[in-house]
Amino acid sequence: MAKQFEGRVGLDIRDSVPDWTPYVQPKAPDGAPNVLWIVWDDVGFGAMEPFGGLIETPTMKRLADGGLRYTQMHTTALCSPTRACLLTGRNATTVGMACIEEANSGFPNGNGHIPFETATLAEVLSERGWSTYCVGKWHLCPSDEMNMASTKRNWPTGRGFERFYGFLGGETNQWYPNLVRDQQQVEQPYYPRDAYHFSKDLVDNAISMIADSKQIAPDKPFFMYLAPGAGHAPHHVFKEWADRYAGRFSMGYERYREQVLDNMKRMGIVPKSTELPPLNPMSAEKSPEGTPWPVLDTMRPWDGLNDGEKRLFERMAEVYAGYVSYTDHEIGRLVDYLERTGQLDNTIVVAISDNGASGEGGPNGSVNENLFFNGVADDLQRNLQMLDQLGSKETYNHYPTGWATAFCTPFKMYKRFSWNGGICDPMIVHWPKGIAAKGELRSQYHHAIDVMPTVLECLGIEAPDEVKGYTQWPIEGASMRYTFEQPRAESTRDTQFYSMLGTRGIYHKGWKADTVHPALGDWRHFDQDRWLLYNVQEDVSQVHDLSQQEPGKLEELKELWFHEAGKYKGFPVDDRTTREIMTEVHPQVAPPRDRYVYAPGGGEVPETVAPIVRGRSWKIAADARIDTPEAGGVIVSQGSKFGGHALYVKDARLCYANSFIGIEEQILRSDDTLPTGSHVLGVTFEVGRIEQQEAAAYGTARLWIDEREAGRREIRTQLGTFSLVGEGLNVGRDMGSPVTDDYPADRPWAFTGGTIERVVFDLSGEPYANVEREVAAMFARE
Repeated sequence: MAKQFEGRVGLDIRDSVPDWTPYVQPKAPDGAPNVLWIVWDDVGFGAMEPFGGLIETPTMKRLADGGLRYTQMHTTALCSPTRACLLTGRNATTVGMACIEEANSGFPNGNGHIPFETATLAEVLSERGWSTYCVGKWHLCPSDEMNMASTKRNWPTGRGFERFYGFLGGETNQWYPNLVRDQQQVEQPYYPRDAYHFSKDLVDNAISMIADSKQIAPDKPFFMYLAPGAGHAPHHVFKEWADRYAGRFSMGYERYREQVLDNMKRMGIVPKSTELPPLNPMSAEKSPEGTPWPVLDTMRPWDGLNDGEKRLFERMAEVYAGYVSYTDHEIGRLVDYLERTGQLDNTIVVAISDNGASGEGGPNGSVNENLFFNGVADDLQRNLQMLDQLGSKETYNHYPTGWATAFCTPFKMYKRFSWNGGICDPMIVHWPKGIAAKGELRSQYHHAIDVMPTVLECLGIEAPDEVKGYTQWPIEGASMRYTFEQPRAESTRDTQFYSMLGTRGIYHKGWKADTVHPALGDWRHFDQDRWLLYNVQEDVSQVHDLSQQEPGKLEELKELWFHEAGKYKGFPVDDRTTREIMTEVHPQVAPPRDRYVYAPGGGEVPETVAPIVRGRSWKIAADARIDTPEAGGVIVSQGSKFGGHALYVKDARLCYANSFIGIEEQILRSDDTLPTGSHVLGVTFEVGRIEQQEAAAYGTARLWIDEREAGRREIRTQLGTFSLVGEGLNVGRDMGSPVTDDYPADRPWAFTGGTIERVVFDLSGEPYANVEREVAAMFARE
């Protein structure tokens, strides 16, 4: 409630009494702690060294040795939902985040809009005197709002963060990130040729934000939400960091699991009786209609690989490990800064992963994860040819499912699944001033919704009844503060339900039940799902199914799942395929139309609000003036070399490049050179046939100079998205990863030697000549 003015107002200011109380900035209590959350991405329970993994993370080890490691922390099995849980203290379905933002469904449980009745921790703390910063991955903004024309209500600056530097969507290229500063798209400060990497850029900005405030108000505390891209795909890192792991994964993923489980038992991370589940625990399962378990979610035994495959898979693990270690090193610079400036001891640091390791690479791994989002399998021979380029800007790489299982040791499955591999994740809490214990373990069962209330209790703040005028819904999480001093206390969380992409699970007082249902498998028939039952107090890896021995307990948990799902808006359940989900049309700030007009100088247009060219015929025409024979560069680009297309000028010829999901680069050049003067330059594509199994539309591409056809060739274009997020449409340049390496090397892909007035995308089906005349008329009117 806002404070009322209690001064006195008279006719003359000399006879009046001021009262500054209602107008002063909020002030945190003296000595209030800083709060730093480090939210890792796709880092499984068995990956990092503080939890027995073989990936060196000295910064995380330093925090763990000076604080607490939680061995029974749980998430939602996917990015956006877990982040929503962390920041709001409510279940993901309660706040409309049943899945990732790019896959929201328009239902109360999955609309992608966190209600203002469920304030984020940043919204709470900014009103109480904390500086609030978000650095890195956001992924809590609906895809239709990730553009410069949309409301910014769900951008970080609209949800309590005073500063933001990072990317809005689910993933980004670590060499060429899609960056936003506060509420403005920005270009990266320098490029890979000058040793740019996103992890370093993030930490540079994190330190700068804290320093900017502390030099003015040294005692003002901060809340920083630091969310690096690591270890989400693409796994990008400098070669020297990947080379540090040369030969260290040659044992294969089965042996890795054994070594890490031994480490975990020795360290007390898991009970001595813990067993490893089979490498392929679900591969023999079938749907009620006989549909087999998806090949995408199977693992190839290491001994069945040939030497080339082993070396490829080994290198994929080396690159991932180097990626995580390099990011840990960069985060170490932030921790060093806090220690050097005397802030670390009174900073509550929470380091957690948002879900288990990722299986999006499929059984063969991938040099281009966008194949997964298009429902296309990787070609193993092509991947082998790219072995030496893994981790570089030439790849958008991801390890195979075998490593996903290994990095989730000792659990079943991985990200996307409600089995423990997807939901049981590492968490470290470090706060020397508030936690006396050092290097100890805590095994109480807790969930991501419990982190926010824990921090509030540590700060002495009660969950507010109202934030920014919105009456607040109850916090659904339970504080873990008691575990700081009571290592053997009973957990205050008895029950937690899970639902993700068709998979379902329920935990209750040491028991866990899970459905046999693949994520994204399109099996449907949820009423016919088979449930398995485990005593996870004794069997954390879910090896021994007790459904036959304890049918009563299983029925109790199944009924409890429906009760909890109803209580927390858990319906409907969605197991549609990736391509179905990713190509579903969502609301837009402007309705789709037949004609889109763009001019140079504007920001990048995200794919979600750009012309939808997939699976259809289209035309692109540009007003351009060519001043010199040396003119060249990009006219318009959309996507990247991992899926995208571009119209450009090179060597005085009009060119068009189409990268079919990164599999095939198709380039068309004009037959004749391009004369100087004003022209309408265009490219058209006419669909001949569509092959759903190949995710391809085959047809004819034609280049046009004014009304004259200047070249043609048969190409295939992709049916799915150019990327999960980012790599949008640009006029006069190609920001981020280029569509083609055919661009002139001496220019950063920008058009020079002439002027581009506008670019028109036409989806109406009219003949190209009509579009060309209209574009020429636009030019003439000016």
